[in-house]
Amino acid sequence: MRAVYAQSQSQEDPLSGLVVGELPVSEPEPGFRRVRVLASALNQHDLWSLRGVGLPAERLPMVLGCDGAGVDDEGRDVIIHSVVSSPGWEGDETLDPRRTLLSERYAGTMADEVWVPERNLIPKPAQLSFEEAACLSTAWLTAYRMLFTVSPAAPGSTVLVQGAGGGVATALVSLASAAGYRVWVAGRNPGKLEHARSLGAEAVFEIGARLPERVDTVFDSVGEATWSHSLKALKPGGALVTCGATSGGNPPADLNRIFFLQLKVLGSTMGTKAELQRLIGFLLATGVRPEIDSVLPLEEAAKGFRRLNDGEATGKIVFRH
Repeated sequence: MRAVYAQSQSQEDPLSGLVVGELPVSEPEPGFRRVRVLASALNQHDLWSLRGVGLPAERLPMVLGCDGAGVDDEGRDVIIHSVVSSPGWEGDETLDPRRTLLSERYAGTMADEVWVPERNLIPKPAQLSFEEAACLSTAWLTAYRMLFTVSPAAPGSTVLVQGAGGGVATALVSLASAAGYRVWVAGRNPGKLEHARSLGAEAVFEIGARLPERVDTVFDSVGEATWSHSLKALKPGGALVTCGATSGGNPPADLNRIFFLQLKVLGSTMGTKAELQRLIGFLLATGVRPEIDSVLPLEEAAKGFRRLNDGEATGKIVFRH
């Protein structure tokens, strides 16, 4: 079958290990269902896999891709939830210490077909295209959980999103503005900042800029480069919600500020199947749709990986199968 996969790994040159070619169809696990993938979406997770983070070398070659939408063997249009919990796990899948994502232990979605647990399949509503549906289960689900499950800020609150162009950042701006939050965005790229306005941001700022006032919650997926600014941007008692660290995972602790101002630092990872279902319902109710940077045929996946790796994308890069 056609597949986009990691053949080798390199911290310095992650794209050197990327292959777009043919692989044998993977053997199904018990209780797994086959999906003919029609669209998949690219995430930073795929670049981390090519760098050797979260994907052991002994599992190579590994088909990449967490996100996908397609048709199962019964002819049903489905969206794939990418968090795979361990057998017998009950409750919040993200809290399972043995959880994994597609493309870590099991083959990912960037292939003609993928096998996933039956419980990980959600009906795709006709109102969403396959390309839109393929964007949801990683970046958009992460943003949904950060905003509506983890953050204590309610609609009407002022929130700051660190970063303007990534999948999580664009999802946060779109979701928060549609839900009635006052959304500010900080970033480095003037073009991406102006694009954030079109998604609903009320105001945009350079990363590190002094804000007109402090905010209730900061959403930060950048890490070291923005951490100090995120903490300084918060009102006393405010919350910093973090889901990643694309610029590094060892920021200065700034404990004096945290305890003196009684700030909350809250971690968030991916989301549950139930949250993905609610995200889909939110999109249908509001008319919000994922911001798609570009749609490429699967055969041209390397172009999409290069665009994401070079920081050129605004929103999601989607592959049509």
